[in-house]
Amino acid sequence: VLLAVLALLVIAGIQQSAKVALAIFLLHVGTLVLFLSSGLFMFWQGQSFLSQNLSHTRELIRPDNLWYALYLAFSVSLLGIAGFESSANFVEEQKRGVFRKTLRNMLIGVAVFNPLVALVVLSSMPYGAIVSAKDFVLANAGFALGGATLRSIVALDALLVLSGAVLTAYIGVSGLLGRMVADGCLPAFLEKKNARGAYPRIVGMFLVLCVSILLATGGNLLSLAGVYAIAFLGVMSLF
Repeated sequence: VLLAVLALLVIAGIQQSAKVALAIFLLHVGTLVLFLSSGLFMFWQGQSFLSQNLSHTRELIRPDNLWYALYLAFSVSLLGIAGFESSANFVEEQKRGVFRKTLRNMLIGVAVFNPLVALVVLSSMPYGAIVSAKDFVLANAGFALGGATLRSIVALDALLVLSGAVLTAYIGVSGLLGRMVADGCLPAFLEKKNARGAYPRIVGMFLVLCVSILLATGGNLLSLAGVYAIAFLGVMSLF
């Protein structure tokens, strides 16, 4: 249902899609600020596991393994730059020089929010709880900071952000395949635009592809994550 709704939104026109993306971005930043503020409040109240977790980490990492541990941590942290590929999806709609600015702005956002979010998680939960909640650690950290309400807000924000990623994927594939059609690489029947400047046939074809992947994996999250990982690494390698 979500895939179909977003497909219809893109077919309705790029301007409407951009407004939805902006709304998702503002809600996401608001959620992050609320999450960090709650973590800071809890820290000032003296309810923090940060010192305990840092001591436990030092015990786990022997001096001879320090650089290897830092290398692994840095590699994992690079996953936090997810979003660069979403900016590329809008490149056909941007004026010259704008794409560079979007990359710069995302880098600033990642550099500010990601380390702070990690510190709040380390401060709000003991080490064992972080490890056991590896697949939904932010939601659990939200529960530790603000109860069920903040946990629900974090989970809803995650849903919206991932929906935004799907939205930009539709826009990106429209621009890419539209260009490939213009260059004679794909059949001309895909080039048809509607009155709002969208490519309904390309969007429809991409919707069928996404649904087929969902059906082929049976909705298994691990399999879908593998598909995403391969696609993400391929895009970042091309960058």
